[in-house]
Amino acid sequence: ESIMNYNFIDEYLMSKAGVTKDFKEEWNWERYKIDDKMFVALCYNSENKLKYITLKLNPIDGEFFRNEYDDIIPGYYMNKTHWNSVKANGEVPVEILKELLDKAYIEILNKLAKKKREAILNEM
Repeated sequence: ESIMNYNFIDEYLMSKAGVTKDFKEEWNWERYKIDDKMFVALCYNSENKLKYITLKLNPIDGEFFRNEYDDIIPGYYMNKTHWNSVKANGEVPVEILKELLDKAYIEILNKLAKKKREAILNEM
């Protein structure tokens, strides 16, 4: 079975302006945030293997991508309207996952106050 190589995610997200991360030990989640608002979580199982890539999308995008790909499901342990989880052992193409990560980033960025958003984007 072909398993997609999703090892690029950390570097990909950390290269974006304003992104910070922390590790939530109780959940075994690596959380990526802008201004302390999470937009992506890497969810690990008890063997510390990546299980889900959970990301925030607007509901229309979320529904579209869930309908397109069996390996994209409503957010694991999250609000199902706004959060979606990509199965790490699934077959979502890397290009699509990058698009989803970008959308999640923009989703949160656009919710910030204009001044804050401009300050972050000016760091680039």
